[in-house]
Amino acid sequence: MTIKVGIVGARGLSTLQGFRSLPDTEITALCDLDGEYVQEAAREHGIPRTYRIYEDMLDSDIDAVVISTPMHLHVPQAIAALHAGKHVLCEVTAGVTMDELWWLKETVEASDKVYMFAENYCYIPQNQLINNLVKQGLLGDIYYGEGEYVHDVRRLAFQFNRAGSGERNAPTWRKYWQLGKRGNFYPTHSLGPIMKWMEGDRIRSVSCFGSGWHTDPRFRQEDTSITLCQMESGKLIKLRTDCISNRPLNASQSLQGTKGCVEGPSFLGDGHRIWLDSMGGEPEQRTWRPLSDFNDYMPERYKNATEEQRNAGHWGGDFFIVEDFVNAIKGLQKPAIDVYDACEWTAVALLSELSVMNGGRVMDMPDFRKSSSYADQIIKL
Repeated sequence: MTIKVGIVGARGLSTLQGFRSLPDTEITALCDLDGEYVQEAAREHGIPRTYRIYEDMLDSDIDAVVISTPMHLHVPQAIAALHAGKHVLCEVTAGVTMDELWWLKETVEASDKVYMFAENYCYIPQNQLINNLVKQGLLGDIYYGEGEYVHDVRRLAFQFNRAGSGERNAPTWRKYWQLGKRGNFYPTHSLGPIMKWMEGDRIRSVSCFGSGWHTDPRFRQEDTSITLCQMESGKLIKLRTDCISNRPLNASQSLQGTKGCVEGPSFLGDGHRIWLDSMGGEPEQRTWRPLSDFNDYMPERYKNATEEQRNAGHWGGDFFIVEDFVNAIKGLQKPAIDVYDACEWTAVALLSELSVMNGGRVMDMPDFRKSSSYADQIIKL
């Protein structure tokens, strides 16, 4: 049976090649409010049907929806899809309010359909390699992780004025839902891989501190926000988000364990490096090795990826996240990043905003997996 997929958000087609690289899957529909653009995108990519009204696409014969619209639409569209009997692969972040996360969790639990969170940084090959090193114990007991997402996106907060002035001065959704927020509004790229490396643990509390406003007074978002996540086990994760500062892109994770560490300066090329205590040497004599020296630990499916799969995006990551989603639909595995992961990782953003606005106050993370009453959902200052 062919799995028919519809995509809502015609400017977010990162999963397109992944679906086309799998047998028994087909992108049959594309939906976007911009009727002219959706027609153009569908023609370019050979997608047979287009929709401007999302509910009309849900009424069609598709089996699954990829949600790649602005983040404040993710929960309403995910809930509508689940109620319509469609599986959901949702881009990040999962939602924009704590209430939304509870609505999402409850809807998924009441549904017999798959919901999977499309945090593709978990699928970048180097991060999958690190995951295997962790699982096989080469780094010992992991107790600290550090993630950075540093990406000047200020130009994306404005679009060209439709009145024809030729100036990029009409605000987009990012002006409000990203750069109009304080705290770590976009944590999941940095956090997701580290949470996978600390599998089985959960975030107990969140605190956040901002640098103030120095670069661009148009935005409520501070130049840099530092967020600390204390784990249930006592382990620690530090996240930096900076989408304002004048500097090049950097998105990386670092990891410290009792037997070694990994530093990832950027995902733009193989700059990752590793040290293991099995390499020996006194502290002042220890030297790094390229992470690529350990490519034998790469998951087999990454080693055996075809050229088409590797070209799907994010060095093949965009193929493997789609493969896991399709396998979950087929009942071959559970969603690799489920609704509980989606809610917890996204809640870091929402709690960080409360924290930074209250002087870095420690905010308790609710347990989305175990909550059983509305009382469990209360966020206390």
